[in-house]
Amino acid sequence: MGSSVVDPDLRLALVLLALTALAAAAGRFSGLGEQRPVLVAAVRATVQLAVVSAVLLAVVESLLLSAAFVLLMTAIASVTAAGRVSGRTLRAPGARDRLLATALPITVGAAPVVLLVLASGTVPFRGEAVIPIAGILIGGAMTATSLAGRRLHEELDSRRGEVEAALALGLLPRDAVLFVLRPAATSALIPPLDQTRTVGLVTLPGAFVGVLLGGGTPLEAGAAQLLVLLGLLATEMLAVWAVTELVGRGALLEDVPR
Repeated sequence: MGSSVVDPDLRLALVLLALTALAAAAGRFSGLGEQRPVLVAAVRATVQLAVVSAVLLAVVESLLLSAAFVLLMTAIASVTAAGRVSGRTLRAPGARDRLLATALPITVGAAPVVLLVLASGTVPFRGEAVIPIAGILIGGAMTATSLAGRRLHEELDSRRGEVEAALALGLLPRDAVLFVLRPAATSALIPPLDQTRTVGLVTLPGAFVGVLLGGGTPLEAGAAQLLVLLGLLATEMLAVWAVTELVGRGALLEDVPR
């Protein structure tokens, strides 16, 4: 093995094929019927990472290009979250409004944390540092937005009568919606809370392992992982808060009782 943690050689290609085959076989023989999505996801990941790796070689040397790449990540995250929350494609009517609505919690969640770690000097103001930390936080905000939005969508479908009853009692539309639905949004916070609570006891997440395998000390690995975990926790808390408020104001989900 060279200076990198994983060498892109024939052994890696064979292992990746074996892992994909194992996941697809599990999807097939378990009866879940997920073998095709597994294969599609594996091919997409391979192609996307190859393209991104090539693009990053060109953009990390420029802060302007790095910022543009971060904006692109935010846009893709917004498209993904909009589809998850609404269950509609980009071709469905109202796509622009849905994208703007999901871009807001992703941006509100990730932007303050990215600015804080950069302004403090904790993360170097260089493309090769900005893009990874921004990508982690944007990904966390996207996941929180998708989970909270889907959960609130399901809750609204099943408890619409309660919202309408709260409205009939005189509550303002926002208050009526949040009174009934707000507790459901907290389910989107279970993954980051559990990951933060159990770090080092149940799992050693990627940042910790990556720093160790890259030659860093355990102390440096722990510091990097703590920054990522608490950054994600803050990001996802802000994103879920924003999603909840948007739903309460009728700006994210359609057909919210008013």
